[in-house]
Amino acid sequence: MSENVERLNFKSYLAMIHNSVGTEMFRNFYVRIDDGLIIDAIGDGENACAFFVTSVLHLFGKLNGMHATITKAIKDLEESGWVRVDKSDMAPGDVLVWAGRDNDSSRHIGFYVGENEAVSTSSSQHKVARHDVHFGKLQRDITAVYRMKIW
Repeated sequence: MSENVERLNFKSYLAMIHNSVGTEMFRNFYVRIDDGLIIDAIGDGENACAFFVTSVLHLFGKLNGMHATITKAIKDLEESGWVRVDKSDMAPGDVLVWAGRDNDSSRHIGFYVGENEAVSTSSSQHKVARHDVHFGKLQRDITAVYRMKIW
């Protein structure tokens, strides 16, 4: 193998997102709370979206850490150089933030993969899934799109 090897981080990042579909590896994130009780902060995959997104980004050095909440994930995105772009300009690899469902205040976070599709965790399946960018009939609104300009 040649000594002149160039890492293609963005291409590898996109491949990791696509290859993550179906994995259950982001189901659990344990924390110890004040009274010493250990809990699964993401409820066996029901609330794993921020953990999934931040874990992938952290592996590529594009985020300072892994997080279990969307609020902390967004804060880290902004502090790590991710910039907001208009949702009409979405490109594969962008991080998407969706509004909560109906009257549910829970937001959701995932990756845009192109052709009006996204990859994020499924709270019902407890694993990473590929889906319509607006969740089909649910028609969830995209409230923010983040992009890393330098890979």
